Amino acid sequence: MPQPVLGKRVRYHRRQAGLTLDGLSASVGRPASYLSQLENGLNDPRSSLIESLASALGCSQEDLTDPTAPTRRDELEIAVERHQKDGRYGELNLPYLKPTARMPDEVLEHLVALYQALVAAEEAAAIRPGDDQRQANNQLRQQMRDRNNYFGDIEVEAQRVLEAVGYDGGPISERILTDVVAHYGFTVERIQDLPESTRSITDQRARKIYIPQRNKLTTRAARSVVLQTLGHFVLGHRDSDDFADYVRQRVESNYFAGALLAPEAAAVKFLTAAYDRKDISVEDLREVFYISYEMAAHRLTNLATQHLGLTLHFLRSDDEGVIWKAYENDNVPMPTDVDGTVEGQLLCRMWGTRQAFVSDDAFDMHYQWTETNSGDYWCVTYIEPDRTPAHAVTVGTDARQAQFFRGSDTDQRLVSRCPNPSCCREPGKSQSQRWRGAAWPSARDRSHVLSGLPAERPSFSKFPGVDMVEVFEFLDRHSR
Repeated sequence: MPQPVLGKRVRYHRRQAGLTLDGLSASVGRPASYLSQLENGLNDPRSSLIESLASALGCSQEDLTDPTAPTRRDELEIAVERHQKDGRYGELNLPYLKPTARMPDEVLEHLVALYQALVAAEEAAAIRPGDDQRQANNQLRQQMRDRNNYFGDIEVEAQRVLEAVGYDGGPISERILTDVVAHYGFTVERIQDLPESTRSITDQRARKIYIPQRNKLTTRAARSVVLQTLGHFVLGHRDSDDFADYVRQRVESNYFAGALLAPEAAAVKFLTAAYDRKDISVEDLREVFYISYEMAAHRLTNLATQHLGLTLHFLRSDDEGVIWKAYENDNVPMPTDVDGTVEGQLLCRMWGTRQAFVSDDAFDMHYQWTETNSGDYWCVTYIEPDRTPAHAVTVGTDARQAQFFRGSDTDQRLVSRCPNPSCCREPGKSQSQRWRGAAWPSARDRSHVLSGLPAERPSFSKFPGVDMVEVFEFLDRHSR
């Protein structure tokens, strides 16, 4: 164990016992000078001496060998000593600074925080796997924010094709879907042996879109997959090995599917009436247009700012609070990495997105107000039970605009002080002391959003995460 911590704990318990170094020396039979060096982390005592020290100080051996510093002051002093031995600190060519007893705690807090900022800045500047993906996600999120997540040209194309096939309102029927696909010269075929790494495969020569059978893909989900796939061709997407292009194309094709399944004119009419009643609900939008909750949430963010003047935030996160998707134009303080990345970051435990998982009825709508350092925000969270692990979809807004949403009258109110670690990232001191050395958790296997796409792939493959050998074998089987 680190000797500075042992020394600090001996000094702490000696003072708690009201003993001087000379008094302790007489009890354990070691010179006071030796004990002084021990308290300063310069000596490595044998286990027999630790046993004698514990007996003389009226504490247990575990109290002395606990690897945590006994006080915050001790923790800071140890950190300052340790940081000055780090090569990064040495490169600053600063003289050694001894944390003396007369040095205020505030000075030590500043020194430790500045060193941690130095390390964070160095890590941010280093080349890391996935940096291109992070940068692409960050740039795209900013572009979506700048345009309020509204793509007018895609809305126009969706409206044009719906008029061409005779759509007259309500959920998109199977007939309308088939006619839309046929309008662009394609057909759809359900297949049992679609490769697991794909959600659809398109034979561009035969103009045929293959999707899984109904036992693997429900009717509601199939409509989205077909239209998302079709969107790539309608919007003129081309093969690209650039990750930024890949992400942009996915966003645009998903938007195209949403614009067809919840058409702008009908959705805005529905939302405007709900706005006037101060009863906007993602759940209602989902039911009216027979779409998934996540697509309804996306569709709300597409249209609310453009047509209702409302700013919102959207989150999809897993049961550990890790963000997979995020969008905001209401200035909600989302957690970010040092380079501004939101995906893969951990949400505050106090936010509604995480509280929904521990609520009395996790699969009911969870409404909540959260006080943050940037103001008060309201949100509604829905847990999708058909994912493994389960995911939560959250839509929210600031205190001024919450009045227009169903559930804004909730009395569920929590306070978030993240990124301050004392908010929810660190266990309480008493809890740490109670369980230190007794808890041994085993982490589960996981794969987060930024590790979902392989860092390396065959040079001929323009589709991250897809096994192209399986795809080509599939097409060989079905083109004979």
